Amino acid sequence: MRKPLAGRSGATAALVYCAAFLVAAAPNLSLSTWLKGFRPAPLTVNLSERVRAVAGALLGILITGVLCRLFAGHGTATWLVAPLGASAVLVFAVPASPLAQPWSVIGGNTLSALVGVVCVRLFDDPAVAGAVAVAAAIAVMFSLRCLHPPGGAVALLTALTHADAFGFVLFPVLTNSALLAFAGILYNTATGRRYPHSQIVERTNAMPGSRFSSEDLDAVLKRYNQVLDVGRDDIENILHMAEMNAMERRLSDLRCQDIMTRTVHTVEYGTDLQDAWALMRTSRVKALPVVDRQRRIIGIISLADFMRHADVDLNYAMRDRLHQLIRRSPTVHTNKPEAVGQIMCTNVRVASADRSVAELMPIFSEHGHHHIPIIDGDNRLVGIVTESDFVRALYRSGGVQQAA
Repeated sequence: MRKPLAGRSGATAALVYCAAFLVAAAPNLSLSTWLKGFRPAPLTVNLSERVRAVAGALLGILITGVLCRLFAGHGTATWLVAPLGASAVLVFAVPASPLAQPWSVIGGNTLSALVGVVCVRLFDDPAVAGAVAVAAAIAVMFSLRCLHPPGGAVALLTALTHADAFGFVLFPVLTNSALLAFAGILYNTATGRRYPHSQIVERTNAMPGSRFSSEDLDAVLKRYNQVLDVGRDDIENILHMAEMNAMERRLSDLRCQDIMTRTVHTVEYGTDLQDAWALMRTSRVKALPVVDRQRRIIGIISLADFMRHADVDLNYAMRDRLHQLIRRSPTVHTNKPEAVGQIMCTNVRVASADRSVAELMPIFSEHGHHHIPIIDGDNRLVGIVTESDFVRALYRSGGVQQAA
């Protein structure tokens, strides 16, 4: 009776020592913060993805089990190994993981079984054989780049069941793993998941507007120095998408009134072309909104309008053509345009002051507009957003890479 008591006392002492070690190892960590580390993170996958993973695991294990049982016949007791269930979780629930790729599944499980058989032959004590087998299996999987968590379970299972025949490595372990990986390739591909998920990433130039490059990510991952259950290309894509989402969010929070130029030079319908041209030159602007007496937009005149009506040809003197257009005619009756209203563009794209800046992006990028007048609730002109204003907003929101 005393030996079990002594064993319990030793176990209790070991637990006390472990608790003391944890407290000493994290002196700056509060108990509440430490306990929060045990809380599971919320899942970000929807119901359909969960159903897809469950159905895949069901089919994968079923196909593997049925085929292996047929191969084994009635004379073989072991035709399916339990760690294959953990492999199925990786293959069908997280097919993008580096730990779930076919080489990881087949190589990790098979090599771990081989290590387990060798340890069974070297050590008589199952506890020692199991411990050495798991440790050696991890080392081998690291070396051959096939790290697979269920491989540790395969090595331990081999040691605990005293499987000392090398045939156990080929069947059921290798056969189970190969069939499961093949089922994973078929099922994941059929359900729209890339599998195998390439782990060799071709280095490309940074995305336009990105604040980091592939080399920056590689340097951070090297300093992090831990195995991640996410492929490197997925990490980079996620970071870029998060960056774009943040830019769109910040732009959607901005309103036109936040970025517009409030001092706007305007002209009226009857303003002489010569005066409008002089105003554009002195103000260094490329467009002038045309307003009525209540400052409501009736049109816009731009540098392009002057060029078009001057019939400027690159092979002809541009200066002379423009001079003819804007010069006041000495006679009253003339066919030549004299006022702004005769050459202005009446189809004007305007935006309200409280409109989101993000909504201006297609107007600038796809429709070729360079100036967008901003109006208030009474349709009166209160400002203008130019391409320069928009680019400045992108820069401030992080959409344009800032210079170091």
